[in-house]
Amino acid sequence: MPGTYAEIPANPPEIGIEEELGNFIPSNLFFLNESGDSVAIKALVTRPTILSLVYYKCPGICKALLSGVAEVLDEVDAKPGEDYDVITVSFDETDTPEDSRKTKQTYLHAMARQFPKASWTFLTGDSTTIRTLTDAVGYYFKREEEDFVHSTALIILSPESKIVRYLYGTTYLAFDLKMALVEASEGRIGSTITKVLRFCYSYDPEGKRYAINVTRIAGMGLLVVVLAFILYLTAAGRRRKRKANA
Repeated sequence: MPGTYAEIPANPPEIGIEEELGNFIPSNLFFLNESGDSVAIKALVTRPTILSLVYYKCPGICKALLSGVAEVLDEVDAKPGEDYDVITVSFDETDTPEDSRKTKQTYLHAMARQFPKASWTFLTGDSTTIRTLTDAVGYYFKREEEDFVHSTALIILSPESKIVRYLYGTTYLAFDLKMALVEASEGRIGSTITKVLRFCYSYDPEGKRYAINVTRIAGMGLLVVVLAFILYLTAAGRRRKRKANA
């Protein structure tokens, strides 16, 4: 596989996210799905994938994140199972496949659309496997008694398991997610209007979202004006020539 796997920083932060854009998640990691079956995460990432990291017994922010995911999946203009899949991984090694099953059921039932069960997988694993994955994507958390201190973000993966985008917070715009999925698919999804939007918008790493690119739009507008002026001069010249020959 081309590219490089993410390396653990020499001095990683205790809590937070350090983006590993362009790196790949390890392909040899096995987790348990909701049915208790062992699955390789590589086998699950076959199309643009939305990865979320939570713990299923979380009393607060994890629920907000998963609710935000369910809401944006109801709104985004893309087909689950065709344009993207979703993977949620618990970073609490004490969570079980039964916890995965209950959590999955809760959020699928909360959605307005009929979301394919196979397109949103909930995983659990042992502490070593979990830490290997979270380190690879630059996600650092800390256990405090029965709870964890952690950040919230969605991590967007390409079909080759390449890390291409982070979307922060617990609420997400359908447009931001759509653009991230288009980016992850390397241009293989999206209509002509999406390509125009990709030209007009660019990702703002400071604001952690897509923002309108004024320079590009101004440049495109100037080009249109120049071309229109050239066409006008050409047409005017032809009219004068016809009058002179009349």
